[in-house]
Amino acid sequence: MAWWNPFERRSVPPPSSRENFERFGVVTPSAAGVQVTLENALGVPAVSAAVNFIANEIASLPLNVYRRQADGRERVNSRLATLLHDAPNDFSTSFELVKGLFIAKLTGGRGFAYIERASPGGAPVSIWPMDPAKVTVKRDGWTRYYEYSDGARKLTYAADEVIDLPFMLMPDGISHKGPISLGRDAIGLAIAVTQYGSNYLANGGVPPFAVTGAFQSGAAMKRAADDLANAVRKAATEQRQALVLPEGIDIKSIGSDPEKSQMVETQRFCVEQIARLYSIPPTFLQDLSHGTFSNTEQQDLHFVKHTLLHHARQFEQELNLKLFGAKSRSQYVELNMDGLLRGDFKTRMEGWAQAIQSGVAMPSEARQAENWPMVEGSDQLFIQGGTMPIGDAGKNSPPAGTDPAGQGTTP
Repeated sequence: MAWWNPFERRSVPPPSSRENFERFGVVTPSAAGVQVTLENALGVPAVSAAVNFIANEIASLPLNVYRRQADGRERVNSRLATLLHDAPNDFSTSFELVKGLFIAKLTGGRGFAYIERASPGGAPVSIWPMDPAKVTVKRDGWTRYYEYSDGARKLTYAADEVIDLPFMLMPDGISHKGPISLGRDAIGLAIAVTQYGSNYLANGGVPPFAVTGAFQSGAAMKRAADDLANAVRKAATEQRQALVLPEGIDIKSIGSDPEKSQMVETQRFCVEQIARLYSIPPTFLQDLSHGTFSNTEQQDLHFVKHTLLHHARQFEQELNLKLFGAKSRSQYVELNMDGLLRGDFKTRMEGWAQAIQSGVAMPSEARQAENWPMVEGSDQLFIQGGTMPIGDAGKNSPPAGTDPAGQGTTP
């Protein structure tokens, strides 16, 4: 493991470079004997589901710009706010840019985007996605910079011009590890099991077998093997159950069927391993073998608190550093995690009702968050009439034996 050395010049080549294949998870051998690539790894349903699920969840959250004030904060409506919330450039939406960044992070291990400014150090005018296969991360002393090469030209960008989201940054400050590279054995096993099942079904459900008998020559043995292989394929095509063998010829299985090899159990194990790799509950990969109503709900909360929040925090801090600088604290970017409840109307209404009745939020704030029109009298705080300071309890109570208006005795 390489540690940070400020007196050393180092670079991390892009994933298209042979020397960096394993680091970016582009081509890695697995213990199952399968070469794991980005393409066939995404062919594993659990991997593609995990990548798309996390990337879609982050990209679905509203991304807003706020300004700090003495009495709290206010939402900023500016060119930068439009770039982040709506359209970072003329050709893509904010959802597409953020999803692309996290797909790159959750596959090859790193996502990049270029911040175009009107002038050096000026306000951003566009944000463009960068192909990680064409980016080389370099360091000269304490300075980190990025080279982008598409073959015809090579451009160099300063650190504050590039949004950089590594999956696991290594101690040297520039190299990283990706989930596909880290989990190549689990992913390779899932690919191998799928290939085995496909080959088994393509062979008509007949496992590999050996042909035994009295053969006069090697040519006769080869003809017998070819004839039997053709007969098995023909029987599978015609859906025939009987296979006729010449006298003196016998076959013996040298493979195992899916039930004996526990293929279904192995596939479920692969799903669990991939879920661990991406730190998400298996229920989000459509594995409900151990799911119940109560633990599925708790896994939903676990995902938000212990997985999604970490990705969101990294993204927010990277944007704040690159867009506003290390010393600027007047404005900041934040993902609105309440966007996860957009499809849960009942929970949103219960939360707003409790906040309004407790004097925490005004009805106008709830209406603004729900995109409802303002109504007169909603821009003030309300509180339940029966709620009072504990020291005032009983001070305004009517005398015992009288009605609440104090005009007589009660029955």
